[in-house]
Amino acid sequence: MAGEDLIAQFQGLGMSEQKAKETLKNANVTKNLQLALEVAGSASLSDGTGMLIYHMATKLKPQTAEQLPLLVRYIVERKLDNTQRVDAALEYVLKCGQNLKANIDIQALEKECGVGVVVTPEQIERTVQAKIKANYKESLLEQRYHFNSFKILQDVRSELKWADAKSVKAAIDVEIFDLLGPKTEADLKPSKASDKPKAAKPKPEATANSQATEAASDGATTIAELMKTKVHFHAPGENFKADGYVVTENTERLLKEHLARTAGKVHTRFPPEPNGILHIGHAKAININFGYAAAHDGVCYLRYDDTNPEKEEEKFFLAIKEMVEWLGYKPYKITYSSDNFQQLYEWAVVLINKGLAYVCHQKAEELKGFNPKPSPWRERPIEESLRLFEDMKRGKIDEGAATLRMKVTLEEGKMDPVAYRIKFISHHRTGSDWCIYPTYDYTHCLCDSLEDITHSLCTKEFQSRRSSYYWLCNALGIYCPVQWEYGRLNMNYALVSKRKIAKLITEQIVHDWDDPRLFTLTALKRRGFPAEAINNFCAQMGVTGAQIAVDPAMLEAAVRDVLNITAPRRLVVLEPLKVTIKNFPHSSPLQLDVPDFPQNPQLGSHKITLDKVIYIEQGDFKLEPEKGYRRLAPKQSVGLRHAGLVITVEEVVKNPSTGEVVELICTSQSADQAEKPKAFVQWVSQPIQLEVRLYEQLFKHKNPEDPNEVPGGFLSDISEQSISVVVAFADQALNKAKVYDKFQFERIGFFSVDPDTTTNHLVFNRTVGLKEDAGKK
Repeated sequence: MAGEDLIAQFQGLGMSEQKAKETLKNANVTKNLQLALEVAGSASLSDGTGMLIYHMATKLKPQTAEQLPLLVRYIVERKLDNTQRVDAALEYVLKCGQNLKANIDIQALEKECGVGVVVTPEQIERTVQAKIKANYKESLLEQRYHFNSFKILQDVRSELKWADAKSVKAAIDVEIFDLLGPKTEADLKPSKASDKPKAAKPKPEATANSQATEAASDGATTIAELMKTKVHFHAPGENFKADGYVVTENTERLLKEHLARTAGKVHTRFPPEPNGILHIGHAKAININFGYAAAHDGVCYLRYDDTNPEKEEEKFFLAIKEMVEWLGYKPYKITYSSDNFQQLYEWAVVLINKGLAYVCHQKAEELKGFNPKPSPWRERPIEESLRLFEDMKRGKIDEGAATLRMKVTLEEGKMDPVAYRIKFISHHRTGSDWCIYPTYDYTHCLCDSLEDITHSLCTKEFQSRRSSYYWLCNALGIYCPVQWEYGRLNMNYALVSKRKIAKLITEQIVHDWDDPRLFTLTALKRRGFPAEAINNFCAQMGVTGAQIAVDPAMLEAAVRDVLNITAPRRLVVLEPLKVTIKNFPHSSPLQLDVPDFPQNPQLGSHKITLDKVIYIEQGDFKLEPEKGYRRLAPKQSVGLRHAGLVITVEEVVKNPSTGEVVELICTSQSADQAEKPKAFVQWVSQPIQLEVRLYEQLFKHKNPEDPNEVPGGFLSDISEQSISVVVAFADQALNKAKVYDKFQFERIGFFSVDPDTTTNHLVFNRTVGLKEDAGKK
């Protein structure tokens, strides 16, 4: 019944029944509207007043909720009579909200919101006429009714800030009609831009910070474009404007001190754990953190979250730095959480003294699950916790026998996360100085504060830690950054779990962390994926709150886009078939000059040799071709790429014991004189040998970790065709190729030189196939 009453009250504001029911599902907006209705009392909410109250209730942030009665009274009294004024009022009270002791300056509020400012129809008409004449007349005459008149509306509103939007739009429509007259038949046709239907965008999952992340879904092609035009986080120093940010009596002072230290620059950080190799999901995190800082002339730290010495290895530290730099980013500073071990310890003592942390003896298994038993030591005396914490630090308590826990409840209901645990393990940087190590929940926000991070950007699973993040900074009275969450990037047909990749290595299914069938960054680099392509792919994924799972084909498409304009072309045959040109038209081998990029010859060229004996792909000849076959056959000629020759089969030589075709004896004609062939094929002459590794997907199923798809576990899902190795023939122009050089093997795909290459043994990895091959697959 209460729900039906609320629906009726919401309809009284001017909502439809459907909108009222939808609003009821949003607990925060419903709460704001109930309070607003109480304040409004019996006041008339007609003529749009009710919907202005609804507009205010949807945008009011928790940190300014106490100003709701003031805002409602101003709306009811028609002082805030349109959405522009309501938005300005919300912005003003939010600005004042960083200082809890500050009172709202009513005079300043009314000035900020244009209370009492009247914009007459005559003013609107004159301004519209002036703007069209000065800036839009020529475009209107050219594009007529296809012109986007919203541009004019924005221009007019920039001058007449408090003008009613509907009145401005009406005045614009009148002026356009006076200029262009009635619509013609051509005006009624859709414009070319709208002819092509737009693909539906996936709706991002809502986040607590959705005002910034939902707008950043897709459409950007580079990280710079994404961060400059699609992502709208808070400005440095305006932390208090972010949803959910907790304002205290110290906030205003702390933000001023923070701005003085940072000069108002954006500070971000990429904080990986050095216990494994980075994967494609980390590439998104790297691009978001470094990319956002770069786009706003800020700085980004590379901070190793080295608080678990049990799993950390030097090779992972080096590989992380290498991959960050490979993607094109230079850290402002390289820091370590362990740099702050002493400060973190001292702050833990402060928490205990404030009664906000305690030493607990529950075992690790007792803390697991959804409803762990509350700690019987939660109300332990402060002096006792201080003494026991010191005993933990001095190694007097056994590993696992005690932890330090914080008195805070996380969003999902988990109580009192652990701040410190005992580990009798030497640390790679601090040696045996410590036997207690801080957890992520405790360390992360405090290191962010110490480094004056403005935007703590993390994946959505950390949303449940945001309350402890803000609580901990505020409990210690230190600068508190803003945490923003975005959705993780997952890849289908792949594993990114460090533990499971290690299992693949142990079982000798893959060779190491950089096996090109994996989606670690070292593997993608080895396979030949350009860093630019990975960055562009991450930009296309956007910064939404939705968790994204994509097929490898999307990443491969980004790789092709880059390699198509950067990888020089070469002639290679993967399965060579010998061809002898019986009437070779030259007295000796001929050197040909071939462009590296046939469509852009000015970008350079290389030499290839044409001789009497050449090699073509076995698949480019068929003894008994099917209908529609276009390449070489006993009664069908083909052209040779770049050679200016068309060849015709005269004799087929077979292996007498197997019947396999081993050689073709052909005659040749000049391409200028011969009938135009149906196809041109690649070939090589006087070739060098290459080892070529051809890769396919490692797993058969989209979700190899899903027991419903793969009941036998991911080790049972390995594709037998994930790798094959062939000995290919190539032109000698490839002799000087260096490790990681990339080429397009014409008609085959894009390939990269593998690090296994030696002076006398060239090894290539297939990076991706050509676009048309991918389509067929």
